[in-house]
Amino acid sequence: MSDPIYMEYHDQEWGVPVRNDRKQFEFLVLESAQAGLSWLTILKKREGYRRWYDGFDPEKVARFDDRRIETMLQDPAIIRNKKKIISSINNARSFLNIQMKYGSFSRYLWGFVDGKPVVNYFDQLDKVPPHTSLSDTISKELKRHGFQFMGSTIVYAHLQATGLVNDHLVSCFRHRECMAEM
Repeated sequence: MSDPIYMEYHDQEWGVPVRNDRKQFEFLVLESAQAGLSWLTILKKREGYRRWYDGFDPEKVARFDDRRIETMLQDPAIIRNKKKIISSINNARSFLNIQMKYGSFSRYLWGFVDGKPVVNYFDQLDKVPPHTSLSDTISKELKRHGFQFMGSTIVYAHLQATGLVNDHLVSCFRHRECMAEM
């Protein structure tokens, strides 16, 4: 975790409660792209994703066509995995359907935790689970709504990143700071 990009992400973003739909969509795209890769790899490609995904506008992403996909696959600024790109377009459509049904994706997601982050008190990194019953439930619900590449581990990483779950170690200065930002 000594890479400056990773440290900046940890110190300023990870675990901060996100209630903005576009930011939620950004993390969904990035988390699903990360499957099987390191998070640092994704952080280094984040600007490429911002450019290709039109600032993570789900309405624009939902309209991407085959020609756009083929062009995206040529650019090393993003992960060039056709299945992941196609799933992100599909997920944009599912995201928009949830927005229409619930008024906001964030409201829908935060409803799983009654609007308040789950705060954990882990003292060692190896005690942080890769998924929980909460992420199992949300993963199943997202899949029911048509999402792809949203297994329980990816969903748990999303919950941690967007502050629905505070998994900063108790020894980390961000644990307390993220609690204050609730």
